[in-house]
Amino acid sequence: MSTYPLVKFAFEVDWGGTKVGFQEVSGLNAEVALIEYRHGASPDFSKIKMAGMKTFSNITLKRGMFKSDNEFFAWFQTIQLNTVERRTITISLLDETGAPAVTWKVKNAFPLKLQSTDLKAEGNEVAIETLELAHEGLTIENNN
Repeated sequence: MSTYPLVKFAFEVDWGGTKVGFQEVSGLNAEVALIEYRHGASPDFSKIKMAGMKTFSNITLKRGMFKSDNEFFAWFQTIQLNTVERRTITISLLDETGAPAVTWKVKNAFPLKLQSTDLKAEGNEVAIETLELAHEGLTIENNN
């Protein structure tokens, strides 16, 4: 067992058996809505707080663009009225040996937004494309 916290730059993303390299992954958030209720016979005039529905943030993936790789665009093109190809995506934070230490499983993900790189004549940065995903659930596993 390591005595140091995990580093956030060692991670991998797997969708459908293909491991894809990304520069950044964000939006691994889950939240529970708060429901406040007060019934009329409450003697202390205070509200009861209850847990409501779970919601999950959209996930954003960023990676460098490659000449022969248009997988983001091809997946985005599968969207038709009320139909889209959904995928299970696994995001793993790796330990110092390269093994998965923490794994997020994203259920029924599909693309919402595809953003190509900006273009700048004076720039010297790598071209980055961004894919925003909606999904129906997020689980976290610690791989000990």
